[in-house]
Amino acid sequence: MTHAVDVHPLFSPWGRFGLYSFFVDAPEPAIVDTGIATSPKEGMVPALEAIGRRVEDVRWILLTHGHIDHVGGAHALWELTGRRARVVIHEADAPMLRSRRAHVREYLDGRGRYLADPEGAAKVTGAANAVISGEMEPTLLVRGGETLSLGGGVTVSVHAIPGHTPGSVAYVVDGQRSVFVGDAVQIHGAANHFPGYTDPVAYRASLKRLRDEIRPRRLYLGHPYRRADGTPYGVELDEAQAEEAVTQSLDIEAHVASAARGCLEAGPRETESPYSPFAHAAEELGCTGDPALEPSPFFTTMAGYRTHFEQHVQTQEHRSHPS
Repeated sequence: MTHAVDVHPLFSPWGRFGLYSFFVDAPEPAIVDTGIATSPKEGMVPALEAIGRRVEDVRWILLTHGHIDHVGGAHALWELTGRRARVVIHEADAPMLRSRRAHVREYLDGRGRYLADPEGAAKVTGAANAVISGEMEPTLLVRGGETLSLGGGVTVSVHAIPGHTPGSVAYVVDGQRSVFVGDAVQIHGAANHFPGYTDPVAYRASLKRLRDEIRPRRLYLGHPYRRADGTPYGVELDEAQAEEAVTQSLDIEAHVASAARGCLEAGPRETESPYSPFAHAAEELGCTGDPALEPSPFFTTMAGYRTHFEQHVQTQEHRSHPS
């Protein structure tokens, strides 16, 4: 790497919380994550103009994962670059860039099983149609381990950090260890005050990899995630803050795992609680908000623990009664 590159946050408003993308001011400029359909024109273009840059010059669109508020603006941004930017996403999350329907399937396979909302699939369909600017095929599929050249000796390494989604990745500007993780470091959640991840085992392993191997000097988050006491971090963390955020995320995951395990061992029970069938875990964790409020991380996370718990039980049963 011949010189350090500057990173600029690009804010776009949306709903209860804002969306953040990041401009990497390299010889071949990159934007990390794209918000929703309106974000490129309403958020990115004026923010880039304010620092003397043009969206037409962007040559890389780097997607940290496939959720609607990170890939929704990808097609619109790609169009604004004259279709010259290369669009990068992990192969496991690529279906969510290719198809709006994939977001509905994710809902039905996860949190939708517990929300008991007969209009749930229709609502997700409507949201996908409204905020995804277009279905598209990525230019480059990654698995982790790749190095991308942004010109002038600037390189970005790709690290698979699954957990929040199967295809979550970290993009690391080599030499300066500026690390973009999207939503892979949940701490105590963002607007919903609860951490959301589909695979708790992978999530914990990825946090440890960030802490022990990648070791960010600067950590860039997709939202202003909150500490356990409810106070928010910003989206640009220095080295000490990054270590604290990852450590807190590990501590909180351990607490959630303990509550989930106790609930699952006792047997999930249907009750009148809005947290049913995981009301026991919610009580232990002190949950008081509305768990149905999208993106409903409580149920996404509990569904992940339930999947691993049931797999563990099946494995134990197979060992006890081999065929």
